[in-house]
Amino acid sequence: MINVNQHTISETQILNEMQYHPADDHRAAMVEAAQSLIIGELLQQRAQLLNINLETHNSESDEQQQNKLLEKLIAAEVQLPRASATECEHYYQQNKTKFTTPPLIAAKHILLAAPSSDEKARSNALNQAESLLSALSEGASFRELAQQYSKCDSAQLGGQLGQITKGQTVSEFERQVFSAEVGLIAHPIETRFGYHLVYVDHKEPGLQLPFEAVKSRIEDYLNKKVERKAIAQYIQLLIADADIKGFDFNVSSSPLVQ
Repeated sequence: MINVNQHTISETQILNEMQYHPADDHRAAMVEAAQSLIIGELLQQRAQLLNINLETHNSESDEQQQNKLLEKLIAAEVQLPRASATECEHYYQQNKTKFTTPPLIAAKHILLAAPSSDEKARSNALNQAESLLSALSEGASFRELAQQYSKCDSAQLGGQLGQITKGQTVSEFERQVFSAEVGLIAHPIETRFGYHLVYVDHKEPGLQLPFEAVKSRIEDYLNKKVERKAIAQYIQLLIADADIKGFDFNVSSSPLVQ
């Protein structure tokens, strides 16, 4: 049993709350559940003291209601500074690589398909890929070999994938294709689908976006960062000022105060 400013949180309440806090072991789940209930109670008590009423809906979870209450308390008691244009531009100058258009490549491929669970099929696909790669190196037509051997729908187009950006294909394919130079990649690329022979036709690096194009995004990021810090400090103050018995509250370990 836990007592928060003379309000009791029962063991039954903690056990019921545990279902919302999956953890590696029973004790960790119980600690997280207790922390959540204590913080929720402190927010309710503070709202009552300030005569802050919260309109709730039956469809809202306890966590959603708690977050709405926290937002109202922060608005009432904490003056959040807003990021200035100077701060935004400084962040932009220090993090320019984050603000570019995605790089583009134009490429074609030949897929020698083989299930990842079939070792024999993978071995056969690799052997065939190496044989075709040798033929391509000696001047064979990529288009003709793609039409004859590739198990991708792009085979009908001679293996052409068109322009692609990061995120459009599987990661193991992207890592090697986007780091390759223009021309035939000198080794088969292994993915979950099999082995790929790839020819990079064209590469277009990402372009730097101007500050004005990303200013609002930076401002929003910096403001949210300040807000998260303010929420953490606010909850720490509520805990520090409270009379809590039956629980050793380590603020820094709480997932709600990160």
